[in-house]
Amino acid sequence: MSHLSKLRLFIAFFCIVKQKTMKKTLILIAALIVSIATFAQFPQGGTPGAGSGKMQGPPSIGTVSGKLVDSSGKAISDASVMLMGMKMDTVTKKMKEVLLKASATKGAGTFKFEELPIFGPMTLKITASGYKPIERKFSIMDMPKGAPAGAPAGAPAGGPPAGMAPPSGGMPNFAAADFDKDLGKIVMTVEATELANITIVGSKPAMKMDIDKKVFNVEKNLVSAGGTALDVMKNVPSVNVDIDGNVTLRNASPQIYVDGRPSTLSLDQIPADAIESVEVITNPSAKYDASGGNAGILNIILKKNKKSGYNGNLTAGIDKRGGINGGASFNLRQDKFNFSVNAFTNQMKNQTKGETHLEDLLSNPNLLVDQYSKTKMNGGFIFGKIGMDYFASERSTFSVGVIKVRGSFKPEETMSSDSMFSNGIFKSYSERYTSNDRLFNATGFSAGYKYLFPRKGEELTADFNLFRGKNESEVNYDTYIYGAKGGSLIGEQHQQTLGDGTNQFITIQTDYVRPLKKNNGKLEAGLRAQLRSLTNNQVNYFMDPNGQFIKIPNSSSNYENTDNVYAAYLSYGGSIKTFGYKIGLRGESSNYTGYMTETKQEFSNNYPISLFPSVFLSQKLKNNQELQLSATRRVNRPFFLQLMPFIDSSNMLNWTSGNPALKPEFTSSIEAAYLKTYKGNNTFLASIYYKHTTGLITTILDTVQTSNGVTHPITTYENANSSYMTGLELTSQHTFTKWFDINTNVNVYNSKINAENQGVSNEAMWSWFAKFNSNFKLPKDFSIQFSGTYQSKTNTPVNTGGGGFGPPMGGGNGSNAQGFVKANYGFDAAFKKSFLKANAASVTFAVSDIFRTRINHQYTFSQFYNRESIRWPDNPMFRMTFTYRFGKMDMSLFKRKNMKGEAEGMQGGMQMQ
Repeated sequence: MSHLSKLRLFIAFFCIVKQKTMKKTLILIAALIVSIATFAQFPQGGTPGAGSGKMQGPPSIGTVSGKLVDSSGKAISDASVMLMGMKMDTVTKKMKEVLLKASATKGAGTFKFEELPIFGPMTLKITASGYKPIERKFSIMDMPKGAPAGAPAGAPAGGPPAGMAPPSGGMPNFAAADFDKDLGKIVMTVEATELANITIVGSKPAMKMDIDKKVFNVEKNLVSAGGTALDVMKNVPSVNVDIDGNVTLRNASPQIYVDGRPSTLSLDQIPADAIESVEVITNPSAKYDASGGNAGILNIILKKNKKSGYNGNLTAGIDKRGGINGGASFNLRQDKFNFSVNAFTNQMKNQTKGETHLEDLLSNPNLLVDQYSKTKMNGGFIFGKIGMDYFASERSTFSVGVIKVRGSFKPEETMSSDSMFSNGIFKSYSERYTSNDRLFNATGFSAGYKYLFPRKGEELTADFNLFRGKNESEVNYDTYIYGAKGGSLIGEQHQQTLGDGTNQFITIQTDYVRPLKKNNGKLEAGLRAQLRSLTNNQVNYFMDPNGQFIKIPNSSSNYENTDNVYAAYLSYGGSIKTFGYKIGLRGESSNYTGYMTETKQEFSNNYPISLFPSVFLSQKLKNNQELQLSATRRVNRPFFLQLMPFIDSSNMLNWTSGNPALKPEFTSSIEAAYLKTYKGNNTFLASIYYKHTTGLITTILDTVQTSNGVTHPITTYENANSSYMTGLELTSQHTFTKWFDINTNVNVYNSKINAENQGVSNEAMWSWFAKFNSNFKLPKDFSIQFSGTYQSKTNTPVNTGGGGFGPPMGGGNGSNAQGFVKANYGFDAAFKKSFLKANAASVTFAVSDIFRTRINHQYTFSQFYNRESIRWPDNPMFRMTFTYRFGKMDMSLFKRKNMKGEAEGMQGGMQMQ
């Protein structure tokens, strides 16, 4: 017979004796038996609390059981059941609720918890998908008279062990069954209403508004299922994505963050299924990195799971070109550990068509060139992430994580060029075939520490992030020249470009938050160091008449560079009744060095400390209304490829070069917002904003003299005088019925780039952008999503840069004072069917750009030449995705015999079995 069984029999036997003359004797005997039994259970002959000088509570011998059913009496399995108790916080000396046990109901709907304290209040918390949560308070036994008031479950209270104090009114009658609590059948009610045979279950709000950001929940977005973060951004209000994957926020390229930290991953390297929400920060505070110029921040929040037990999901999909996507995620949380692993893969087989029409004004008569291209992509990437959290104590948490990304892309392009003079005289016709083999391999490591002080809300965090990647490329250009289109071959050229590079990005950051009693204030401070180094080697070769590739002199863009930014910030926020405020100041200094390894050129810049203040004010009004006002200052520093004085002539019609004389641009922003929340969490948000930038970095069409005296057009970068943008943005989230909701976003703005110092003058332009997303929940667990976007004619987006290993060399995507983009629009749709128990599985069919109308049509003008370029994506794109969720609450996964309970507040007692 086990010690636990013997203990129960002894206590039951002695407690049913009622002779008053033996009262004190029986109490002493029972206490002695409890002490001996407990001593026998403790490992290595130790005693509970030995050496601590503290009395320990009675052994945990109670049992609680029950059965979960629905209103019809049918058992509910796999429901989450958590048992909470009260424990004394040794630091604050206050009682707090902690987790005692957790599990999931079995197939018959039953649950059972053992080794529980017999005295003290406990709370049973039950949740199940589609049902209203339940909380039930109870005690296994009533506290004996004379026990310390408010004694926690199994915790000492400064005298005799809790629940074992000498009774003042006689010895209670105990039987063995008294230690077993059967809660019987617990009925759960459905959290749903039926309307026309349509069953709707509550979900997270689609938008949440904070003082300095908007948070959009995207984890249930159907259109992006099986895609990447680019597909997610297409349905986030205020954000626009063009066919080349360039993302703009209010017509400027934002900074991309992942879980609050800058990331070197590009959006097409992050799987959509790993994203929970997107934070849109149009006017970042002093807490955030000041770089980014007049753009904001898109902070991608990845999915996490804090439930005890294990759970995960599997996904698999395919698109119309046979591109396969799939992934799996798994999370395990038990006691002091949380472990997660994620893996996704995405194959790309899309196609793109394009046209470029060039009018060269340098020749007389003018030269007219027409280019037609078709690109086929064949590649993909694999994304993996492993993370672990260790809850060292109630206040300290250590976290580590590793990210691995590997991609291989082999695009092929066919391009024809037909050129003639404006007087009708033919010049040449050629066809070029380009094969490209690119590979990148990157690894990221993160480590973090978080400490919670006894004061509620006070915390200290420290983070270290390292991202290191390599890339390799081989590009072959085979050009064939004909006497005329369809004529005989008169010549050919063969060119090869070999390249490789590395990228290392280190971020070290610490943040401290301290709440203050005065005005509900909160003080925040932090330090940050961002260290980036990059190397690139690229060599061009031409094939000689003997079929050998010969290196082209002065055509190598081999370089090394380092870019370091050091920052500190301090902010204070609080509230006075309904008035809230947050004031911050950030200081940053940076230095940059670049070295051309072929030509031995070296150039550097040291930027002194710059200050970036931010002010946020909010006033809550009656009827769920709120006013907000913010003002900030930010900087945008030129990236290395904009600075490098190397002429890239791989595209004969679009030579590009950097400018080492570029300076940073500074942007001041002010924004006012009005928020109204209606019944059912419906919201309306109106924002008025103004941004002014000095020294705007812009692309300029210029000319360059070649070694043989020929003048050739070239695209380079210059600092314009300034630019401004002012606009009105309206965002609405509305649930019309429990089966239909829609969110809309409209942004009307006026923008102008003043580049008169570069000899360019243009007029201000009014533009507008609109987006909507609607969801329908239908019977039989069907759902439909429709979405659409419209972008009117606008100035070329400001500061559109690349990601991953750096922006493309002079890709023509920077802010442009000499051109505009024509209007375009597009519609998307998705259909989803959920099935299996608790809708654990689903199939989604998505169609993007249904009418094939998202066309990038851009014009660029200068005194040297005019250019028109058009890009058609491979749309409409069809994608089908299967998803399966699994999981179970199981606290016994890590349970060990004769070891002290590791779960927080596990009644400080024994895990006996």
